[in-house]
Amino acid sequence: MSGRWVGFVVVALAIGALIVWLAVRYPQVLAGQGRRVDLTHSLIWLGLIGTSLFLHRRLPFGHATKYAAIWVAIGAGVVLAYSFRHDARDIFERMKAELLPHSVRIVGETVEIRAGRHGHFRIEADVDGVAIRFLVDTGASDVILTLDDATRLGFKSENLTFNKLYRTANGMVLAAPVKIKRMTVGPVTLESVRASVNRADAIRSLLGMSFLGRLSGYEVRGDRMILRP
Repeated sequence: MSGRWVGFVVVALAIGALIVWLAVRYPQVLAGQGRRVDLTHSLIWLGLIGTSLFLHRRLPFGHATKYAAIWVAIGAGVVLAYSFRHDARDIFERMKAELLPHSVRIVGETVEIRAGRHGHFRIEADVDGVAIRFLVDTGASDVILTLDDATRLGFKSENLTFNKLYRTANGMVLAAPVKIKRMTVGPVTLESVRASVNRADAIRSLLGMSFLGRLSGYEVRGDRMILRP
């Protein structure tokens, strides 16, 4: 048997060994019959392409074996990376929550918010297609929008009626009742959310009970707030 055909046999055996190893080491990745067939087909095609190049170029047996090992390692790396995709996403979500406190972390069907430096919970929500950052305030009866955020959402101050009185830590303030068509925080989406536009100057919009009260539940655990749809 020539050196080229020996190389072909080596590649075929390497691919077979890789399939068996993956099936034993990571059975969850190949849980379905269809996945096993797809992986087998992919590796066979990889082997055919590699060996055809080897036979066509008449590479020395040593070089062919080295290239075959490299391609087998690449294939194994791709499969392993795919199998750990959920763990990688979880690590990414944790890092994002640390670096961007207003971002949320999705855990199953719940949403986790990490407290900022002063212990406040800030969250970014999609409000009618616009990203708005809120300070979570369980003492606020409604979602309260600043004038700037309200303008971004298309509410014009000249068309608003400031006739609703709110008691705040800084005294009584007037606000204009409005309706938000849709609010989304992670997997949580609520429609027709009651809100008001704050007439006074405010730094941050507030996520109040007109949103929180429509959830199935929410709680604070240490430096985390958990929202349940």
